[in-house]
Amino acid sequence: MTVRRTGLAFGSMDEQRRSERAALDILLNKYVSGVPYTARTRDISPDGVRLARLLEPDRVGKRVGLQFQLPGSSEVIYAEGEVVREWVEAEAAHTHAVKFTLLTERHRRAIRDYVQGRSGH
Repeated sequence: MTVRRTGLAFGSMDEQRRSERAALDILLNKYVSGVPYTARTRDISPDGVRLARLLEPDRVGKRVGLQFQLPGSSEVIYAEGEVVREWVEAEAAHTHAVKFTLLTERHRRAIRDYVQGRSGH
């Protein structure tokens, strides 16, 4: 696996992941420079989400808009974020970590509740 960092300062993995994460396998809308793409989530936390790229060009940009619904919810969550880490995994699967840079507190709380509900807290 190749890891590519995208220009932000990083500490240890524990410092990078300050909040608990939960597995999440949904399709979402990802906007880069106003162009919509479909991505698949791998996991989520109140601070960000890990995405698998599906059909989009390489290196389309670090700033993204996201639009998705958590399982069991009819509310659409809108967020903005920045790609802070990229991986190239087996069979050239590309995934990347997106740190939320703009997310309403209500949506952050919904994500936190989802994560805690999956971890048994």
